[in-house]
Amino acid sequence: MPRTVCQLILPVDNDRRDLDMNNGDVDTKKLTRFIRMNELRLVTEYDPVTAIGVMQSSLQFNLLLITDKMSPKHPERMSKFRAAAELYKGKILFILLDSNLKSNERVVSYFQLKKSQLPALAIFYTPDHEHDVLTVDEISVERVQDFCNRFLQKMKKLGRQSEGCFWMLKMDGSVQDRVRETGI
Repeated sequence: MPRTVCQLILPVDNDRRDLDMNNGDVDTKKLTRFIRMNELRLVTEYDPVTAIGVMQSSLQFNLLLITDKMSPKHPERMSKFRAAAELYKGKILFILLDSNLKSNERVVSYFQLKKSQLPALAIFYTPDHEHDVLTVDEISVERVQDFCNRFLQKMKKLGRQSEGCFWMLKMDGSVQDRVRETGI
C-alpha cells in the first residue's frame, strides 16, 4: 500500500517535516495542529504551540526580540526586526517573544531579564546554550546585524560553528567572510 504523507518544506530553514497520513487517526484537528506546530515564518512568534517547531528547527542560532506587543513602538520594532531577518534567512531563526504573556515568563527569566530592561535582543546557540543579551531602546537593522555578527564571531573563536561554514554580513548585506570549518 502506498504511503501518504503531508509534507511541509519550511522556507525559513529549508527543513522538511512529514506527517504520516496512513495512520487512521489523522483528522482535521490533528492536521491543523501539525501545520501550526511546524509553522516557522521569517519572524516566528513564540508561544506554547510554535515552541515545538522552534525546538525542531535545523537552524542552530536563534535571535529573540523580547518586547511588549502592546507598546506603541511595537509596529516599528517589528518592521526593523523583519528587515534584519531577511538578511539572515536560513542562518538564524528570528523569534518574537511577547513579554506580556505569562507563558513566556520562564524564557525572559532564563536570559536574566527584568521587565524594566525590555525590549531586549537575545541570541542563542542551541547545541550548547551559549547566549548573549542586549537591552535596547530602539531597534535598527544595523544594531541587530552588529549584535548577530559579534555573537557569530565569538562562536567562531570558541570553535562552536557547526553549520559547515562561518559567515558574517556586511552592513550592505553582502557576505563578508566565508571560512570552511571541519570536524565540529
